[in-house]
Amino acid sequence: MIRALIAAALAAPLLSGCVIYADDSAQKDVIVSWSGDQSAPALEAVRSARIADGRLTVRVESNGCTDASHFAVDLTPAGDGWTEVALRRTAQDLCKALVPDGVDVSWTLAELGVEPGTRARLINPTKL
Repeated sequence: MIRALIAAALAAPLLSGCVIYADDSAQKDVIVSWSGDQSAPALEAVRSARIADGRLTVRVESNGCTDASHFAVDLTPAGDGWTEVALRRTAQDLCKALVPDGVDVSWTLAELGVEPGTRARLINPTKL
């Protein structure tokens, strides 16, 4: 009897499952702010960032449901001729998937209101 209970306790984690819920609603708004709002959430740590083919793409942490709509993008003109880009997570990812490498989220530069040829830099901290 005791052996059966021990075997059941050891097998239970092997029989567990994972459910991922994704909201596939049509709303895909990009929130862009030009002010330094002090009540804004902290900057999101990013694993990588690149601008290519007219898109800003960043790799961020995810529990399986993170997408671009989870972020606000702050644009601030810097005094040195650059535009500073800051990403702030505005919605939590409450999914339970294992995504050890994070996910890529991206926006077109036009969505962000960044004109072609604008010198822009991402000011978010990086996470390896």
